[in-house]
Amino acid sequence: MGISRRRFLQAGGVAGASLLWGGPAWAATTGTTLDVAARAVGPAGYRRLQAGPGWPVVVRSDLAPPQGGRADRRVPLACFVQFSDMHVVDAQSPARFEYTHPLLGAGAFRAHETLAQHTSTALVRKVADIRNGPFSGRPIDFVMTTGDNTDNHELVELDWFLTVLNGGRITADTGDPGRYEGVQDSGVASYWNPHRTTPDDYKAKGFPVVPGLLDAARRPFDSPGLRIPWYSTFGNHDDSVVGSLPDGIPFIDALYTGDRKVFGFDPAAADVIGRALRDPAYVPDALALLASGAGLVRTVTPDPRRRPFSTGEFVRAHLDPRNTGPGPVGHGFTQDNADGVDVFYTFRIAPGVTGVSLDTTTDAGFAEGSIGLHQYLWLERVLKRNSSRYFDAFGFQHRQDVTDELFVLFSHHTSWTMTNVLPDRRRPLDPRLTGDALVDLLQRFPNVVAWVNGHTHENRIVPHGTGDRAFWEINTAAHVDHPQHARVVELVDNADGTLSLFTTLVEGDAPYQAGYDDSTPAGLASLAREFAFNDPHADPAAVGAVTDRNTELVVAGRAPVR
Repeated sequence: MGISRRRFLQAGGVAGASLLWGGPAWAATTGTTLDVAARAVGPAGYRRLQAGPGWPVVVRSDLAPPQGGRADRRVPLACFVQFSDMHVVDAQSPARFEYTHPLLGAGAFRAHETLAQHTSTALVRKVADIRNGPFSGRPIDFVMTTGDNTDNHELVELDWFLTVLNGGRITADTGDPGRYEGVQDSGVASYWNPHRTTPDDYKAKGFPVVPGLLDAARRPFDSPGLRIPWYSTFGNHDDSVVGSLPDGIPFIDALYTGDRKVFGFDPAAADVIGRALRDPAYVPDALALLASGAGLVRTVTPDPRRRPFSTGEFVRAHLDPRNTGPGPVGHGFTQDNADGVDVFYTFRIAPGVTGVSLDTTTDAGFAEGSIGLHQYLWLERVLKRNSSRYFDAFGFQHRQDVTDELFVLFSHHTSWTMTNVLPDRRRPLDPRLTGDALVDLLQRFPNVVAWVNGHTHENRIVPHGTGDRAFWEINTAAHVDHPQHARVVELVDNADGTLSLFTTLVEGDAPYQAGYDDSTPAGLASLAREFAFNDPHADPAAVGAVTDRNTELVVAGRAPVR
């Protein structure tokens, strides 16, 4: 192999882990990255993809030592799939700021963004093919989307998102039904113009000319939909203008359904607007520029479906019987969430295992998250009611005569991206708490085993705590960006005082290479993966270290009463 296992793990900086090269003999690898994973062809430059070898399983013992013979004893408790950061996108919307991409990178403009719906649909097809957890054999119980389901919280994006997961026909087109009106046929050199032979910054990096791509992306196609229950968690792009600016600024709200689309500003002005999406100090100057009508502007066809939705409308769309699909009704949300103030909830994963979906967004703007005190105290009460043993805020242990539930939490933001404590207008007097405060809370409850989240667009797995005051944080990459992964998570009882969480990455159901004239849904999903890999803003490290991909995460804990 060219490197010993010990040296490999030392290079990765992870102690207490061991590699099972190729995966255990009892793993059902087919259809997952245990079996095969995308690999680039060639050493540098624009590269096509091909099928490469699968990734090994890493047994991580950071939190508890794995015991021998556990494979023969383990009992499946739960199995689910995490989708995250689908960013179903209206690529032609006037309320997007693509011209900031030289400063902001991925997110402002993506070469593959017109194909985002095809990427997520390919993952829906893959889940239908897998059906069972590769290690436990347990049928997949549900799918959870951990936020940024839409890119710019438009009604039309919400409709496409629900259709991708529930099944049905999608026409990813807005404005003039007869022509594409976004930036990718503008002739502006800072964007990839796939229809044109004229030079641009992307073709200079090897991007091809694909004359029919934009037309193919706008044609109707069908999603088969999931055939298992799915649940939904709220993200900052479901909440704010481009995930960063607060709603309620009249002329920005008017951009959504207006007939003016800005294709570019001079570099200095674009820099100001880009900085405003991350730094409040630049917001006044940016708003003045946007209101001035300056810049390179094209008249486009207005479309009322582009109107931004409120948090309440997001929830009520899930509750609408037309969007029930495979269920459950509301996809986790209930009438208690319908006003859009509190969009967090609990749900039964399996006997003895409870899921908690949190809202870590703030509608004050900016991408990072936090948790309000009201939600924090609600979560504390939920955990206390279902824990026979817990620690209070001063470190004193308490016992009570209740049956333990195991808990898996879901949110959009990670512990390290919950740094935005600006007040939320939904509860303006509610203090906001950081990710460190939430980690401290979770460590008080030994029956919390995992926190599953997204937002960062990378694969990363982080241990928290020690002994029985420990849990795993499982962060999974985006569907919209390279490497376009979903993750299968299996919870098993090892019958030796420990539990294991198996995390297995999966890629979309699409060939690794497709012809540039392939306009089938699978072909377009394949091209989206290739373009995402080669996007100048793509982060090669987003795939994660081998210790962040296919893993067995061991944690101390007893199985629930079943």
